[in-house]
Amino acid sequence: MSRIQSTFARLAEQGRKALIPYVTAGDPFPDCTVELMLAMARAGADVIELGVPFSDPMADGPVIQKAAERALTHGIGLKQVLAYVRAFREQDGETPVVLMGYANPVERYGQAAFVADAKAAGVDGVLIVDYPPEECEAFAGLMKSAGLDPIFLLAPTSTDERMASVGKVASGYVYYVSLKGVTGAGHLDTEAVARMVPRIRARVSVPVGVGFGIRDAATAQAVARVSDAVVIGSRLVQLLEVEARDNVASTGAAFIREIREALDALPRS
Repeated sequence: MSRIQSTFARLAEQGRKALIPYVTAGDPFPDCTVELMLAMARAGADVIELGVPFSDPMADGPVIQKAAERALTHGIGLKQVLAYVRAFREQDGETPVVLMGYANPVERYGQAAFVADAKAAGVDGVLIVDYPPEECEAFAGLMKSAGLDPIFLLAPTSTDERMASVGKVASGYVYYVSLKGVTGAGHLDTEAVARMVPRIRARVSVPVGVGFGIRDAATAQAVARVSDAVVIGSRLVQLLEVEARDNVASTGAAFIREIREALDALPRS
């Protein structure tokens, strides 16, 4: 059982929901990423999604696009991201880390080499936005053979057939994008999420996390009532981008702590 699977199993036994923050590696300052990850884990993050900076992040809105641009300006690429994970693992051997990014950096690195190095660094799962499930069975197989979880996106427009395709290869959890459009956009319709999640659960056997449009404790609670996990990215990145270097970790931890307390205030299922 992977660290991700063990984490969700433990939370299910406790009747609690997973909190999954997203931050872009190397942003807002290259030397604060590991400290920020550790602070979020201590504050109650169950899984950390670490964004791999890319020059054309087509699924991301302006907030995360700018974060990627800042990180790229500092020379942060896939090798540096893996180094962050290795450094994190020196102090935290329990909190799962998922790399989230795009196909181009992985293809340039080489799929087999990437999987091997990600495993060695302490990565637990990988979500590649532009790897459709029906076209990356070999990559998913490589990951599973290394003990890594391939994670996939589903959207409001996903058909039953696409959900079934994801269900065949996904491991760890699936990430339901609750809004049409890019990260940080639109207004969260929790009733639509509540209708969609049962359809997904009927076709996948892994937990369902929901992200996009979750900005505060109230929206996190609303989504957690119908899902297994809450994913928060743009709002967290937005809070961090204006902080001084010495305040980044404490600001991230305070935000995560607030969301964690809101999720834990829900009735245990």
